[in-house]
Amino acid sequence: MTEYLTSPQGRRLAFNQSPGQDSGLPGIVFLGGFRSDMEGSKALFLEAWAREQGRAFLRFDYSGHGRSSGDFEDGCIGDWAGDARAVIEARTSGPQILVGSSMGGWISLLLARAAPERVAGLVGIAAAPDFTTRTWAELSEDQRAETSRSGRLALPSDYSDEPYIFTRRLFEDGAQNRVLDRPLPLPFPVRLLQGTADTDVPQSEALRLLGHIDSPDLRLTLVKGADHRFSSPDCLALIAASILDVTRAAA
Repeated sequence: MTEYLTSPQGRRLAFNQSPGQDSGLPGIVFLGGFRSDMEGSKALFLEAWAREQGRAFLRFDYSGHGRSSGDFEDGCIGDWAGDARAVIEARTSGPQILVGSSMGGWISLLLARAAPERVAGLVGIAAAPDFTTRTWAELSEDQRAETSRSGRLALPSDYSDEPYIFTRRLFEDGAQNRVLDRPLPLPFPVRLLQGTADTDVPQSEALRLLGHIDSPDLRLTLVKGADHRFSSPDCLALIAASILDVTRAAA
């Protein structure tokens, strides 16, 4: 059942939580991607899997996404990271395993950098840290000028008939929340999963992240032919296996 909480910033955030058994194992938190919501295939698969495992599980919508309050175009990375922090602090205790998909991978890295004591391990699925900086670098001069002039830019999406809107605030805030421009110590197990057919996050970005993170137990798994959705039955099974692997490594 969907529940709601109000963040310290006054945003009404929707979430679903499965309590799990008192097994002593860390809970699992799923962080979705840009313009996605907590009803996606990966979130629902992991919720059902966690219940079978007796594991606590939390999924939620950032503001401007899904059932949470706010307009998508008003949000930015810092806001959405704040939303994630608010839900995790309010609804969990102790270290959690963060499972971040695409933009959720970026946000999970921000949370882990800010409060590593609250993270037992991290699984990144086609993680897209600093993607706004990469997107800005790929824009034409005309597109940059339009963004500066109007405050927004519409870009085509492979996942919707409607274009994705990138705002000037999103680009500016994203630059302030980069994780690849400074050391990134993560003192817990980290597993990165990446499809070789991903056209949104190139394989080179996964390798860059692998080289950048400082972790005592860090692995990158490349799946030939998997795309950015990473939601085929085999990919979903790999995500679950990675959570178990992180759990064992963190014990």
